[in-house]
Amino acid sequence: MKNIFSCLFLVFVFSYGLQAQLNDYKYIIVPKSFEGFKNENQYKTSTLLKHLFTKKGFETYYEDDLPSDLNSNRCLGLLVKLNHKSSMFATKVTITLQDCNSKKIYTSLEGTSKEKDYITSYKEAIEMAFASISALAYTYNPVQNKSATNDAIIPKTKEESVQPVTMGEQPPIPNQKNLEQSGMDANPVAVAAVVETATVSTIAAKSESNVLYAQEIPNGYQLVDSTPKIRLKIFSTSMPEVYIGINEEGNGIVYKHGSQWYFEHYVSDKLQIEELNIKF
Repeated sequence: MKNIFSCLFLVFVFSYGLQAQLNDYKYIIVPKSFEGFKNENQYKTSTLLKHLFTKKGFETYYEDDLPSDLNSNRCLGLLVKLNHKSSMFATKVTITLQDCNSKKIYTSLEGTSKEKDYITSYKEAIEMAFASISALAYTYNPVQNKSATNDAIIPKTKEESVQPVTMGEQPPIPNQKNLEQSGMDANPVAVAAVVETATVSTIAAKSESNVLYAQEIPNGYQLVDSTPKIRLKIFSTSMPEVYIGINEEGNGIVYKHGSQWYFEHYVSDKLQIEELNIKF
């Protein structure tokens, strides 16, 4: 019990930290040509990324068509970098967001596709990578005095700031000593309280007639009912048996407690906890 609450606590802190970082920025800047490509909008990568970020709720602009406030202060926006590698066997991409000082703020999970047509494969891989961005709740929260610093010109001799955690990297997990110092391990009820403070609207009962069959996809699984219809997509995290869950109702986490799987997500600021009957 203590372990599952500790894992959930870390997932919430991890996701909240990423979300808070993105909330500081008003705009997303999309290049019309990414490094490694010969032509503008090659394989429709630029138009696809602009569409995905706009659909997510970001104010998104091409780098040669910026609004006046962003033009005068580039630190209001994050620049999209598409890291990609393609071969005759697979296309692999990650999406990185950089601030005005070229500092990496966020890197997505890796998206992959084995489609042979490059337009199709890049579309599939980018949408897969973007799923980890879709899992974050974004709302612009203005920060005062956000402007370029000397970091963009003069490199630091010693890194003093905390580096942002990326989805592709495993966040540091506190050891026993650190847990005791923080009071988390000494008081597991306090950890549980972090997870259980929100109002829980409902807990759906597991039904044998509502079995979800797990079909493997890059970086996770899609859960399909007997219709068949995709009910939920779950993407791996750095923690075993803890996933990012995405469906039509919202985004949240999927985790296993004992022998039971659960999907937790928010609807109208109320925490929904749904039991899942998953067959892997």
